[in-house]
Amino acid sequence: MRPRRTRGLPVAAGLRGLSLRARLVLFTTSTLVVVCTAMAVATVLVQRHQLVADMDARVREAVARMQGYVQYGAPDATDLGFLNEHGHRTGTVGARMADGEITAAEVVTPDGRHRALTAAQRDALAGLAVGGSPRTRTLPGLGVYRVTAVQGDGGAAVVAGLPMDGVQETLSSLVVTEAVIASVGLAGAACVCAVGIRRQLRPLGRVAATAVEVARAPLSRGEITQLTRVAAADTDSRTEAGRVGAALNHLIDRVESSLSERQRSEDRMRRFLADASHELRTPLASIAGYAELMGRGAAQVEPHVVWRRISAQSTRMTGLVEDLLLLARLDEGRPLEKAEVNLTTLVAEAVWDAQAAGGGHLWELALRLDEPATVTGDAARLHQVVANLLANARAHTPPGTTVTVAVEATDTHCVIRVRDDGPGIPPALLPSVFERFTRADASRSRVTGQGGGSGLGLAIAAAIAQAHAGRIDVESEPGRTEFAVTLPRATAPPHVPPASPAPATPATAP
Repeated sequence: MRPRRTRGLPVAAGLRGLSLRARLVLFTTSTLVVVCTAMAVATVLVQRHQLVADMDARVREAVARMQGYVQYGAPDATDLGFLNEHGHRTGTVGARMADGEITAAEVVTPDGRHRALTAAQRDALAGLAVGGSPRTRTLPGLGVYRVTAVQGDGGAAVVAGLPMDGVQETLSSLVVTEAVIASVGLAGAACVCAVGIRRQLRPLGRVAATAVEVARAPLSRGEITQLTRVAAADTDSRTEAGRVGAALNHLIDRVESSLSERQRSEDRMRRFLADASHELRTPLASIAGYAELMGRGAAQVEPHVVWRRISAQSTRMTGLVEDLLLLARLDEGRPLEKAEVNLTTLVAEAVWDAQAAGGGHLWELALRLDEPATVTGDAARLHQVVANLLANARAHTPPGTTVTVAVEATDTHCVIRVRDDGPGIPPALLPSVFERFTRADASRSRVTGQGGGSGLGLAIAAAIAQAHAGRIDVESEPGRTEFAVTLPRATAPPHVPPASPAPATPATAP
């Protein structure tokens, strides 16, 4: 398809090559030129109309005097005696006309005498309408005249004409004066507009300079420093330049926030890789050491002990890899199973499992529900969330600690609360407790010889909750730590009559 041709393309291309300031000055000056020209033309036309009207009045007055002389003097058709009367200005033309032909015509000379008109000049006066409005005629050698004809006695009409030299001189002087005034005024207006537009566009120039400075910043690598912002004086929302400055600041804020988040993600990824490598290196080193002992045939180590340790390290490494794969799948947003899950049953099973694994703790299950707490999700993954929270409480609190698990339901959400009365989470660790490979071994009491975990349990629980459109919150102080898992409820609860609250159902270790 051939491109459409645009009218006025050279002019448009020329304007696009100019700066905004130059285009504004050019546009303003052009508008002033058009306005001044229109005013000048209108002034000249109005002035000419007034001068011609005044000239017509004097022509009618002159022809009336000539007509009176003819009526009272009763001359013949060629008598021009009325030109002898006083009061006729130099250049006045007087003539007699019969049947449209000039029979006699003379002009008043500067010395007060009369001079007969030539044949060409008389032909220019021929054909005037008797009794009509004054007309403009050009008499060769004399110039432009305003002439009129009235009926006289004897069948011959009287013709009178006055020169328009004064009108033309006045109009020419007016045109020259207006041209000079308009030129000076337009030059001054152009200078004032250029200065004013330049001052008004300074904020826009500063905004552009800020954008250029930000564009030159190394945004693709390294740590992101504070980017330059548009000054507050150039972000006034009442002006166009201020709105551009405010929008640029908002854009820079977004860019800086995104870059900072990217930097944090890269830092977390580096820490994640380093921690994962460290976690995998320990069991691999153990397996390699035991394999070397087996290869040497060391007599002091029983083979079944070596194989048991290798199996334990392999199991540990397998669990770590499975946790990493689960986090990777959750980060990719892979879909989970969708089914209705009764949190009451799920939590009760998880508490009984924890009770069997951690007999040194006191486990309590508090259920105060008027209706089932049902959510939509993956039952196995939700069970893993509760199991990880209970395992975290068991691993990081001393024996004899009471761990209470409660299930609550509202019209829109279900909440699982896991509380313990242990020593609590250190305040410095609390903001990063859900990050991967975060450990509190050095801060929280533990059972000697339990061994450290990988630091992924709470991170997996938070990721699973987020994948179910929920969240996990934590509050901790010495003597009270509570994790709250909030999940959206599956359906609106049916209306049931209020029932008396059921007593708490404790599940305590024997």
